[in-house]
Parts: sequence; structure tokens; C-alpha cells
Amino acid sequence: QVQLVESGGGLVQAGGSLRLSCAASGRSFGGFVMGWFRKAPEKEEKEQKFVAAISRIGGVKSYDDSVKGRFTISRDNAKDTLYLQMNTLKPEDTAVYYCAASRAYNASLLSANNVDYWGKGTLVTVSA
Repeated sequence: QVQLVESGGGLVQAGGSLRLSCAASGRSFGGFVMGWFRKAPEKEEKEQKFVAAISRIGGVKSYDDSVKGRFTISRDNAKDTLYLQMNTLKPEDTAVYYCAASRAYNASLLSANNVDYWGKGTLVTVSA
């Protein structure tokens, strides 16, 4: 089992920045591809949407087109922690952000369908 706990969400104005963290405990953090997903609270979405992924040692990163150039995913395996630095935030970034751990072969294969462990989420609200 892996427990994932997100933090760092909150209310920010458009153009601002936030840094999300995800603390992992349980099985070896370094053995998982890690990622961030999100679900907009006002939309009837059935599953979380992919935001970013990072390989086991951090050398490969993947982003959804909607956040490229604005968000940066990183990880510190010594601290068992995943991060998401979010800059130039837009109102459409408003969502609950979820940390995810996967046994996927590599970061480019991460999707909501192959996540093994989910965090409970942290709400990010971007005001216009």
C-alpha cells in the first residue's frame, strides 16, 4: 500500500502561482511513476484528467498541452515527495488536484486507467 497526501492548494488570483506537494508513505516511492491529475468541480467529469507525469528517477516528464510551459512537475525520492509548481494560473485551472502513483512502464504511459494509488486531492481555485 502507498498512502498519498496532497497539500498546497488554495485560492489564488489569475496570473498567480501555487506549489502543490504530495507526501508518500508506505511502499518504495522511487518504484513508482508519479503524476498529477485534476477534476473540475463544476463539470460532470467521470474521471480525473491527466496533468503531468514524472519517471521513477525524474529524468522524463510529460505534460498535458493545457499546462505546458506553465506547470513543472518534480520529485524528491529522498523525501518521498512529489511536487507541482503551477505558474501563470488561469481560472480554467480551477480543480481538485490529485496525486497518483503508478507501476506504469514509463511516464508517457501514465493515465487514469493505470493509476495504482490515488491521494484524496487538494482544491485549487483561481479567481479571474
